[in-house]
Amino acid sequence: MRPVAPGRELEIAREFDIDRRLEVAAYLAILALAAFLRLGNLAVRGMFDADQGHDMLVLRALVLDGRIPLLGPPTSIGDFHHGVLYYVLLAPAAALSGGDPVAVTTWIALGGVAAVMVTGWLARSIAGPIAGLLAALLLAVSSSAIEESIFIWNPNLIALSSSIALAAAWQAWRSRRPGWWIAAGAAAVVTMHCHVLGTILTPVIAGLLVADVRRRRAVGDRAGSAAVVRAAVGWLAIAIVSYVPLAIHEIGSNGSEIRAAIAFVTGGGGPASIGLAARLPIVGLRVLGWPLTGLLTAAPLATVLSTALVAGLAIWRGWLAGRVGPGAGRTRGNAGTDAADGNDRADERTAVRWLALGLAWTVAALAVGASSLATVVAGLPNDHYHAFADPIVVVLVAVGLAALIRSAMTRGARTPIGAALAAAIVVGLVGWNVANQPPAKAADGGWAAARAAADRVIGVAGSRPIALSSLPAFKSDEALRMPLQASDADVMPAGVNGASFGGPNAVRVILCDQLFRESIGSDCGGPAEDAWLANPASGLGAGGNSIDGPAALVDRFEAAPGRWISVYAP
Repeated sequence: MRPVAPGRELEIAREFDIDRRLEVAAYLAILALAAFLRLGNLAVRGMFDADQGHDMLVLRALVLDGRIPLLGPPTSIGDFHHGVLYYVLLAPAAALSGGDPVAVTTWIALGGVAAVMVTGWLARSIAGPIAGLLAALLLAVSSSAIEESIFIWNPNLIALSSSIALAAAWQAWRSRRPGWWIAAGAAAVVTMHCHVLGTILTPVIAGLLVADVRRRRAVGDRAGSAAVVRAAVGWLAIAIVSYVPLAIHEIGSNGSEIRAAIAFVTGGGGPASIGLAARLPIVGLRVLGWPLTGLLTAAPLATVLSTALVAGLAIWRGWLAGRVGPGAGRTRGNAGTDAADGNDRADERTAVRWLALGLAWTVAALAVGASSLATVVAGLPNDHYHAFADPIVVVLVAVGLAALIRSAMTRGARTPIGAALAAAIVVGLVGWNVANQPPAKAADGGWAAARAAADRVIGVAGSRPIALSSLPAFKSDEALRMPLQASDADVMPAGVNGASFGGPNAVRVILCDQLFRESIGSDCGGPAEDAWLANPASGLGAGGNSIDGPAALVDRFEAAPGRWISVYAP
């Protein structure tokens, strides 16, 4: 697009001006849509398995018993844990509801709605109201973003925290107010706590901070440069304080977390079945395509097209288009020209380059540090680990589409080709995501099914204590343990001997997951459970509860597809 002549600046601004009341109404409508797509029937819509059971047990212990956790959830990529701030963020919902999983899930869903608002704000501050509305709309209807909002899992808070970090960092850059860097740093720390791979976002935020320091020093603004450095120190202090619980744990455990993390990193991020050269494009497709068209293996062609769209728009706006003029496509009162704060217009090209390079860094870092992303495990959540990149992808697309719309009105002939192309892309993305929304009921029936399974076990056990075991050994029994404890059942602690704690009358319950049939060695629903009962010391099962004397099967049922529960009584 040719630079806009100074004499056309005011005219173009008026052409693209959006009445503030209309813009606010549009945002409210989009947020209402985001809430409608995320809230409601969450008891059955979000999955409830071992991870969800574990998190709810920790939250219940925190808010009901006052047991403060020092570590976050265990990772699936190594023998260490995520950050404890995840539990702190969910604690208000757990405390107000008495540890109700539906309330905690609702809290997460509201965070997803807030992420829509913040992402729209980021895009608006870069390229004006049209970009802001487009970004908010795309994230509001994104089936991937909605899936991230409807069940309990630590990566599901990342979209909000990372959007805040990115938006605050850009506000610090464009407003020259160093205080925003502290907000950006704090949000980046939350992202790190919610998933260890969220650490990858930190260099993206820090890179813009360093550029801010260099920019200020280049013009002799020593005071401003020093203020940014102080903000960086404040960011570091927040990070250090947030990991005090981890430090307490490490002192008492001889540094077990640090040793496990070092072992994981030095081991190359776990075993890799695919070489780095092949992992890079696979990870790139997953990162760039996920928030727009979902899982790579579910829609390969759509993923390739959406990835090409993101890359093409980013390269066009960041490197190929002419430098953004001081009025090109901007609107009166937008976040980049608001006379109320006297800030200069935001440099769209700088923002696009920053975000695009941040995506490139993310793909490279994930390909090297998380080799498991080269494969997709059917039946398990897969792409939430890089949710911190979702706002970047959506904003780059929104900024590029907004530029297409502007280009249709700034070439003199007012050709609508750019606007028509942008409209077609938006309709295509929105239509795709609306047609591929998460199901109204989770495959495992969600919390409602877990609670029903626990009620059935309690009905069989009566007043007798319950000893739980899980097949395979590496999967915990907490998908059933949590609803049992929530119903005040007499559940024996994990990993103890049934004879010592439950006595000869204890009911033995085995939870078996057919998804891990190869690891177990036989099928759930009979063969696997019988094999373990014959030799409970085989290591196949988790829990360690011994079976003393003959046990008779009194109930067996499939609580969820492939998830079998067998109840034995002496």
